[in-house]
Amino acid sequence: MGEFFGETNVEHVAKLFKILGDTNRLRILLAIGKGESSVSQIIEVTSLSQTLVSFHLRALREVGFVTAERQGAFIYYRLFNSDLLDLVSEFQEYASKETVSKETVENKKVEFSSPCPPICKIFKGR
Repeated sequence: MGEFFGETNVEHVAKLFKILGDTNRLRILLAIGKGESSVSQIIEVTSLSQTLVSFHLRALREVGFVTAERQGAFIYYRLFNSDLLDLVSEFQEYASKETVSKETVENKKVEFSSPCPPICKIFKGR
């Protein structure tokens, strides 16, 4: 396995996906977009409470998705890398495509005439 798939990297990627797995965090990222936004602007766009927005912004900052810059009395947030929006867009496109439903998978199950799958027959013959 390549270094990318090392246990440390897998855990880090899982943490990033967990952060992105929250609908409010996604809404905040989309509200910030490719520009910058203050907490009040994010609240206006998302209709989330100030406490909730601040909580989620802290989580997004901790993993490096968002940076903050004070300008006078306000703090403005921006994406550290706007490629994140492209990633979210790709996942949205993936999610909107017709996916294999549980019913489809169940209908495609292979029926065996014996309780032993074909591979068992190979080993029984030895």
